[in-house]
Amino acid sequence: MISKSDKILFRNTIKNSAPINKDKIAPQNLAKKKAFKAYNYITHGSLTGSAVINYAKNSVSPKIIKRMKQGNINYAPILDLHGQTTIEACQSLSEFIHYHQHQKFIHIIHGKGYNSSQDNGLLKSQVVSFLSQHPEVLAFNSCPPKDGGTGAVFTLLKQN
Repeated sequence: MISKSDKILFRNTIKNSAPINKDKIAPQNLAKKKAFKAYNYITHGSLTGSAVINYAKNSVSPKIIKRMKQGNINYAPILDLHGQTTIEACQSLSEFIHYHQHQKFIHIIHGKGYNSSQDNGLLKSQVVSFLSQHPEVLAFNSCPPKDGGTGAVFTLLKQN
């Protein structure tokens, strides 16, 4: 049996301690950050369905870009934007990136635009525009064929 004085001593010892963050995510930082909303919409698609997309900021290692191009990514949450308007797609992207900001990679499926009324894919062009504007995006590349080819991108996010 534990004595009353030992119980009081134990409670006084641990009352100011905090639980260990096993996921290495600072919850206070996640709560303070807001989803990215300062993006622009485009009205005309500039990319064809078969256009390969490549974008990287100067700080990104060529090895990471090569891994993305080859699809050598361990895990990446997937967002499928098929059937969404550009406004809906931007809102989905903003929320998805905010929710998965602790991930290194995300996988975005935008399609090739073959069912759009324009010659060029409006949604594909909007995704490229959005990702280029987003402050947490370091790089993105078209996926290899097994992961969606030119109808999808792997995206590298800043690690906070």
